[in-house]
Amino acid sequence: MKNILLPTDFSDNSLNAIRYAIQLFENDQCTFHLFNAYTPVVYDLTYVLLSPAQFGLRDPIRAASQEGLDKLTTELKEEFGTNPNHKFETIARFETLIAGIKELIVERNIDLVVMGTKGATGAKKILFGSNTVQVFREIKFPVLAIPSNFDYVVPKEILFPTDLEVQFSTAQLQVLKAIAKLHSSRINALHVSTGYGLSDEQDRNKTMLPTFFERMAYEFHDVEDMEIPAAINKFQEEHDIDMLVMVNNKHSFFENLFFKDTINQIGFYLNIPFLVIPSKQQ
Repeated sequence: MKNILLPTDFSDNSLNAIRYAIQLFENDQCTFHLFNAYTPVVYDLTYVLLSPAQFGLRDPIRAASQEGLDKLTTELKEEFGTNPNHKFETIARFETLIAGIKELIVERNIDLVVMGTKGATGAKKILFGSNTVQVFREIKFPVLAIPSNFDYVVPKEILFPTDLEVQFSTAQLQVLKAIAKLHSSRINALHVSTGYGLSDEQDRNKTMLPTFFERMAYEFHDVEDMEIPAAINKFQEEHDIDMLVMVNNKHSFFENLFFKDTINQIGFYLNIPFLVIPSKQQ
């Protein structure tokens, strides 16, 4: 891990995700890129085409964004002290969140995006904020989403559900492996049996999967036929899982799980960090 992108709107929710990232990579040399996307409430074509500086004016909205980032950086350094492994950079940009993330992934050679996601009211339910859902859909890049109010714990047990329909690659699993190696984590691959047996492709993928995690703690779990959310919840209750990892593969159970119904209707109980890996990176 070298470059971690941390989008922030200065909310407690985004601050919690930033704190998680700093602790997760405490012993890893990396740069944290704090990014705030701002848009003036009212702007016209002149504002878009010509910056306020060209009129000899100070841009108060950009200034407020940069001041917020500078203040946040100071507070983080006060809270966590000086870590020689860590460097902070700030980006205040007149941009939409999605476009800004896409641009910065390329510009800053980003390895991982870490952001917060708001929990819904009501027992054991998670409501992914609209920004998080949009990022999952449009950013073909590893994204780690941290639930509101989640207190950092070392991710010793990582749950990795798979339908074995994806032919994995070393590059694709790089972020997962880096996190697991950093914390000596155990990766628990979970497959829900349908009762029909594995196809030849699934069987090949199952055989190949452990080769990606050589010299790492790895276990494969096959569970009885049940709904994917129920299987994840049941495993999480029985094994004290610290992080959930899924591949966002088009037409896979990930897409069915999160995007077929409105996000509010999904009965998926998620209260741990959630790493989403794209099937192919942008």
